[in-house]
Amino acid sequence: MSEIIVSTPVRNRFEELFHNHNLAKKTVALFDENTRELFGNEILDALNLQGFSVFELVVPARETSKSFRTAYRLYTQLIEADVDRSWNLLAVGGGVVGDLGGYIAASYYRGIPVIQLPTTLLAMTDSSIGGKVAINHPLGKNLIGFFHMPELVLIDPAYLKSLPQREVYAGMAEVVKYGFIADAGFLDYIDRHFQDIVAIKDPFISEAVRTSAAIKADVVEKDFREQSGLRATLNFGHTFAHGLEKLADYRHIRHGEAVALGMVCALHLSRRLETISDDDLERGLAILNKFRLSTRMVKKRFKDVLATALLESMHSDKKKVDKQLRFVLLEKLGKAYLHPEPIESNIVIAAIEDAKGRC
Repeated sequence: MSEIIVSTPVRNRFEELFHNHNLAKKTVALFDENTRELFGNEILDALNLQGFSVFELVVPARETSKSFRTAYRLYTQLIEADVDRSWNLLAVGGGVVGDLGGYIAASYYRGIPVIQLPTTLLAMTDSSIGGKVAINHPLGKNLIGFFHMPELVLIDPAYLKSLPQREVYAGMAEVVKYGFIADAGFLDYIDRHFQDIVAIKDPFISEAVRTSAAIKADVVEKDFREQSGLRATLNFGHTFAHGLEKLADYRHIRHGEAVALGMVCALHLSRRLETISDDDLERGLAILNKFRLSTRMVKKRFKDVLATALLESMHSDKKKVDKQLRFVLLEKLGKAYLHPEPIESNIVIAAIEDAKGRC
């Protein structure tokens, strides 16, 4: 299992941590345009001062960078720079850079080590952990990829202070998800300290990041390749979310915003199947109502979506099996399960309508 380091400033420990994990001091540093501008100089300076050989790559800061076209361009740059399998790759950024960097590392020279340095709340608590790396296809998100565990996940909560508030709230979707699926006590903590966490105040933000990362790492270690159904519980709300993202052409709604809306749908679906109580439903919705995912634009876009159109879009999700959608639902707050049977479309549509009515 990857070692997860939470430290500020983590860049000062590159040499020590790479040495401890038998990683060469030859690193491809992958940024998107935003992380290059915000953190690139200090990270590259730290690598150079600590004796690393560095080759820098930069991609546009958008979801469409997770593509065959971008990957092919990066392969060409690496080959022309004589980067071989003795190198490793440091992915600096959010989910796009982490996924793309992991995909490149998994496939280049049949696999080189990847080190994740996430700079967003969503990436620190979810996408950088667990080794699932992928690029998108026009017919669906994250359909082409690998299981490629990072050698290290380096988390510096100080980077979160650079994020726009909307990105912080979007990242909170993955944080609160862990409370819903695995830890009712953590859900209580989030409920009590929500405003301190989104304000990036310590010790609240560090506790939220550490706990989220630990829950995800524990689940991944127990079910790395999703064979028992345990790892699938990490996708609570995501079946709905991926449908929403596809309808929005992966541009007009943040992933975390879609996940938060997806969790509202999943709570209502759990209630319609009578796996949770009215009290659990209302408490779950009250926590999700703390989100400012509900900007006017996002709210309106969700309300304008036809439930039938969302269901159709959800069928492109890679998590379906034998053409059947798989839903992660709750037995109670703090305990999720993968529903073992297909759910009738009219019930799913009714849950979506319930969610639209409460959004």
